[in-house]
Amino acid sequence: MSRIGNKVISIPSTVTLDIRPNVKVKVMGPKGTLDVALLPGISVDFKDGILTVKRVNNEQVNKMNHGTVRANLNNAVKGVTEGYKKALEIRGIGYRANMQGEKLCLHIGYSHPVIIQPEPNSKITCKDATNIIVEGIDKRAVGQTAALIHDARAPEVYKGKGIRYVGEYVPHKEGKRATAAAGGAGGAAPAGK
Repeated sequence: MSRIGNKVISIPSTVTLDIRPNVKVKVMGPKGTLDVALLPGISVDFKDGILTVKRVNNEQVNKMNHGTVRANLNNAVKGVTEGYKKALEIRGIGYRANMQGEKLCLHIGYSHPVIIQPEPNSKITCKDATNIIVEGIDKRAVGQTAALIHDARAPEVYKGKGIRYVGEYVPHKEGKRATAAAGGAGGAAPAGK
């Protein structure tokens, strides 16, 4: 039994659906349009503002796809009504970002600038040189674009320099000097024979 797959999806009045059985569901809303593919063995039923996802039988592959298709449809409905947004911040002396058209140009300590192209159905904006916002209607596209930016220079654990999600916890380590000064394992090794 798929707990996620059995949940019904409430469709707001601002959203319209174009269902093509065994192919896809087109979700249209105030922010845009998304297509969600229907995997084999999965069907949908729309009645009285409620979308229900069903599977044709209890084969293992259909059980797995049941929850996936339902989650994709729910994400599409939320995307075309509210949208998705991820915020990132840059920390580090001399690290900065700026826009070149719709591409993001990052100066993050390499000998060359790093250019990030947003995924389709997502958009990058810079509030200032250190704050980046990725938003769009497709949850996967927004997450993938944000991950590309984050991974261009992930935060390091000694000084915390790099690109991090707003609110992301980055653990800090003490350097070798701090450990040696505190009487750690920084002493000389015993001489051998």
